[in-house]
Amino acid sequence: MPLYEYRCKECNKSFEALQKIESEPLKECLYCRGSVEKLISPSSFQFKGSGWYVTDYKNKASKAAKGAEKEASSTNNASTSTNNASIGKDKNATLK
Repeated sequence: MPLYEYRCKECNKSFEALQKIESEPLKECLYCRGSVEKLISPSSFQFKGSGWYVTDYKNKASKAAKGAEKEASSTNNASTSTNNASIGKDKNATLK
């Protein structure tokens, strides 16, 4: 359930009310029974840095760069495997 913030127009006190979204807004102050206004409160958390947006909403250019990076990595791994296999064959040839 959301927490809403209200301020009394007469006594100027602020208070919070835990209400369902479907509920009607409060109309009178809990302290003096005066009329109240619903306030817009700042959020309780902030997004700082580049982490969440960069990782969740990447553009096409960064996806292409990442794909090229993976491709280069797999090519390096394949050539390393080939080199290791040829070294193994040479060792076997000299051992005989």
